[in-house]
Amino acid sequence: MSNYKNLEVWKKSHKFALEIYKTTDTFPTEEKYGIVSQLRRASLSIPTNIVEGKGSTSTRKLSNFLDISRGSAQEVEYLLLFSKDLGYINDNKYNELNKDCISILQMLTKFKKTVDKDR
Repeated sequence: MSNYKNLEVWKKSHKFALEIYKTTDTFPTEEKYGIVSQLRRASLSIPTNIVEGKGSTSTRKLSNFLDISRGSAQEVEYLLLFSKDLGYINDNKYNELNKDCISILQMLTKFKKTVDKDR
């Protein structure tokens, strides 16, 4: 398996997780153990599972980790909408982050299809 740092989807999801961390710094303090924690955990799960999958010894395991990454990205997609509806992020920030999240989902889907073809 090749180095995960060479994957565009990992690069994008790594930057995305960093942006989620920065964005949630502005959320209300009372959300520290609620939506902030959940958004951060889910966003970090995307690149983390790519790394874990790339470190595995089989394409089947890699495919499973990519499924987990996709699930985490979908969780983030909803949590961003929820955060916007609560007024924690404005429309511009929501649109920016949502666009990035959808792009990552598409990249993960394409990567998974390639991996699954090689099985």
